[in-house]
Amino acid sequence: MTSIGILGAGRVGTNLAAKLAAAGHQVTIGGRDVSESAARVAGLDPRIAVADQRTIARTADIVINATPGESSLDRLTDLRADLAGKIVIDVSNATRDAADGLPGDLCYPGGSLGEKLQAALPDTHVVKTLNTMLFMVMTAPETLATPPTVYVSGDDENAKKTVIGLLGDLGWKPGWVEDLGDITTARATEAMILVVPHVLRRNGFTPFAVSLAR
Repeated sequence: MTSIGILGAGRVGTNLAAKLAAAGHQVTIGGRDVSESAARVAGLDPRIAVADQRTIARTADIVINATPGESSLDRLTDLRADLAGKIVIDVSNATRDAADGLPGDLCYPGGSLGEKLQAALPDTHVVKTLNTMLFMVMTAPETLATPPTVYVSGDDENAKKTVIGLLGDLGWKPGWVEDLGDITTARATEAMILVVPHVLRRNGFTPFAVSLAR
């Protein structure tokens, strides 16, 4: 059993929390407001704990960043000391919204949120993954008609192996995992978010992932 903390109690965070708790992990989740976070996890697995984000960062073995990508860098930089020596799994995309509220542009063109986080948290192992699909696919990849791909980027090989193990707990088969290399490769997968709003506008909120076909 691994102690997993999730920063962000929206759809992504709560979805991940439920699946990881069901897999037997000790899960704590929290957004900016603890009482609001508690309300959002009510009715989910009763084993999911709720705490403030600093407590989560300080006490969890592995921390998942599911906060809004445009503000993630500031939030996690503030937790630098608490996150030292830990794995941070970054599943967010840093984008600026278009007029309809869907992603319209990247906050870090020519770079990535994953790279920015690693630079700001030099004592932390940042691994980028799960950011190229709708949130429901993160925990139920087997529901898609075509085998999907989940990409992994990070500088530390052991950290990536640990994260790939957690992906297995979320339902990802080994053949669906594509290790792209170091954290600089996150700029490629983060750029994939730009195709997502166009698909959503044409097809609605139907589950899909941006995947490789072989």
